[in-house]
Amino acid sequence: MKIHCVYSELVNVDLLKPFPRNRNSHPQDQIERLAKLLEYQGLRAPIVVSKRSGCIVKGHGTLAAIKQNGWTTAPVVYQDFESDEQEYAYVQSDNGIAAWSELDFSGINSDLADLGPLDLDLLGLKSFDIDPPQKKEKKPKEAVCPSCFHQFTV
Repeated sequence: MKIHCVYSELVNVDLLKPFPRNRNSHPQDQIERLAKLLEYQGLRAPIVVSKRSGCIVKGHGTLAAIKQNGWTTAPVVYQDFESDEQEYAYVQSDNGIAAWSELDFSGINSDLADLGPLDLDLLGLKSFDIDPPQKKEKKPKEAVCPSCFHQFTV
C-alpha cells in the first residue's frame, strides 16, 4: 500500500466503524474499480473519522476498496463536529454534492490524444469509450484568377 497523504494514524481496518446512517451505497463493481485505482495511485486522501462518534464520516468506499485489496491498515484523520446534526450533514453532503458534478467527456477524449497509452479503468469512469479523433473539415475558399478574374472555389 502506497500512501501519499497526510494522516493522523494508520488504523487496523477491522477497528474502523461505518457511520450507521450513511445513506450512500457502493456497488461491488465500483469497489473493484476503486481498489484498482488505489493499487495504481496509492491513497491520496485519508479516511475521515469523527471524534464525536468515532465513526467514518468520509471514506466508506475507500475502506471497502482497501479491504478488497487485502490491506490491513488505513490512513485516518480525525475531525471535530459541533453536534450530531453537523456530523450527519457532513456525511450526507459529502455524498450528495459529488452527484452534482458533470464530466466533460469530449474534453477527456481530447486530453487522451495527448497522453500515452492508459488503462481507461484508471480514470474511474463507468462505460467510457474513446472517440476516434475527428477530422477537421476543410472549408471551401473562394479564389480569383489573377489573369482572367474568373472566380472559383478551392
